[in-house]
Parts: sequence; C-alpha cells; structure tokens
Amino acid sequence: MGVYLIRRIGQSVLALIGITLVAFLLIQLVPGNPARVILGPRASVSAVAALRRAMGLDRSLLAQYWSFLTNAFRLNFGYSAVQQSPVASLLWPRLGSTLLLTAYATFVSVLLAVPLALASALKRNRPADHAVRLMTMVTFAMPSFWLGLVLILLLAVKFTVFPTSGYGVGVFGHLDSLTLPALALGLGIAPLILRTLRGSIVDTLGSEFVEAARARGLGELRVLGRYVLRNSLVASVTVVAINVGYILSIVVVIENVFALPGLGSLLVTSVQDRDFPVVQGVALLLGAIVVIINLVTDLGYSLLDPRIRLSGRN
Repeated sequence: MGVYLIRRIGQSVLALIGITLVAFLLIQLVPGNPARVILGPRASVSAVAALRRAMGLDRSLLAQYWSFLTNAFRLNFGYSAVQQSPVASLLWPRLGSTLLLTAYATFVSVLLAVPLALASALKRNRPADHAVRLMTMVTFAMPSFWLGLVLILLLAVKFTVFPTSGYGVGVFGHLDSLTLPALALGLGIAPLILRTLRGSIVDTLGSEFVEAARARGLGELRVLGRYVLRNSLVASVTVVAINVGYILSIVVVIENVFALPGLGSLLVTSVQDRDFPVVQGVALLLGAIVVIINLVTDLGYSLLDPRIRLSGRN
C-alpha cells in the first residue's frame, strides 16, 4: 500500500504541474500584448507598461513560469486589474457554490442510477430492461443546458416548484436553488453510471458465491444487498469519479443557465472581460479539484479491491 500511495501521489503532483503549465500558457498565447488587451486600445503607453511590469511579462518566459508555479502552490493566483482585487478573493466565495452543485449532481446521478440499474439487470432482456435503456439513451443524448431549460419551463415556470435562478439563503435555500441544476447534470450523467453498474450486476448475479448464498437459504433482498450490490459497486467507483470531472467541465454552462454565483459564471464573465489572471485561477482551481478527486478515488478503490494495491507493487 505504501508504494502504491507514493506512486499515486507522485503522479498527482506531476498532473498538477502540468495543469499549471497549461494555465500559464493561456496568457502567453494571447495575440499581441496581454496588458494592452486587458486595458483596451485607448490605454496610454505608460499604463500598459506598468501593467506589463506588474504582471511580470517583462521577464523571461522561464522566470515567469517559475514565479507563476511557486505562487500557485501557495494559492496566490495573482491580481485582477479588471476587478481591482486579488484573484483568490474572487475565487474562494464562489468555490462553495460550485462544489455543492457538483456534490448534489453526483448524488442525484447515483440515486437515479443504482435502483434503475438493479431493476434493469434483474429484468434483463425484458420490457422493463429495454425501457430503462431507451430512457437513459434519450437523456444521455440531451445537452445539459437544454435539460436545464426544459426543467425551468416545467418545474419553475409552469408548476413553480423550484426557483429559476439564484442561490437562496442558508443550507436549505442553497439546496432548493441547486435542485434543478443538479437534476440537469444528474440526468445527463446517470446513464453512464447505470450502464456500467448494470453490466457489473449482471456479471455478479452469475457468480458462484451468489448461487452459494442462495443455496444457504438467504433471502433475495439480503443476497442482492450484501453480495450483489456490494461487489458490483466497486466497479462503478471509478466511473463516478470520472463523472465528477465531467460535471466540473460542464458546470460553466449550467451555472450561467441558472445564474448561480459559482466558478463557472465567474469564468464566463472573466473571458468576456479578458480578465486573464482570473481565467488562469479558475482553470487551476478546477483542474486541481479534479486531480484531488481522482487521487482520493484511486486510494479508496485500492482499499475496496486489494488487487489494485498488489498490481501497484509490480
């Protein structure tokens, strides 16, 4: 376990360094002078030169990257000349909204996928199985932003069950406001979890230990819960973690559809304002979250399946 842990942490650190390199190149690839782009064509030469020095663009490329890398690992993402504020002070208040939406959407997708996958596997190749697979195919083909608009029209405008936008007040207010965005994300992601889990359940149902449990006279519910689902869920852990990264990649669109004060809406506003330090900070933070989630998932998966630890030693 120690060798596997060290190896995975090392890989995660390399991934984080790679993310910083990509984020650093964002501003280097801007056509022309980034300081001139930020300040606009009417800015004076002295103002552009001052901003260029403040951003460190007058130094060598290697020196700029080293400064950017060391500051990033200290959670210092620079200064926003557009909003006249440190980038970190803009990111932290919005991080909670994005993380809560991501966790809520993951919970919704798992809540939808597990019972449907179990029902589909138990009724394999029957009408119920075909209906579930057709339904998941349809929801998976729908873009999340379109699902969000449909949910707004149905559950916010017509039936006024949930608010159309905003973040609410307090925990229950936040959850109430995030329900429709979480549903829009969860409905699009649940099919991926469902298909993986269904295949795993089908394979597990034919295992010898399941037949042995039934032969001992155990009830069907106990067999399904203790032997089938418990062993089948292990294979779905990685899929859930990958979907968390997918949620973070499309949360930009969903937060703008529902006017949520998260990192996604901040990213869109910063791109429109050409606020490159904020764009870099959001990209770094979201990338680091995905790397950390994958690291935690791999470690948890190795605890559930000892074969992963053993293979890591080879």
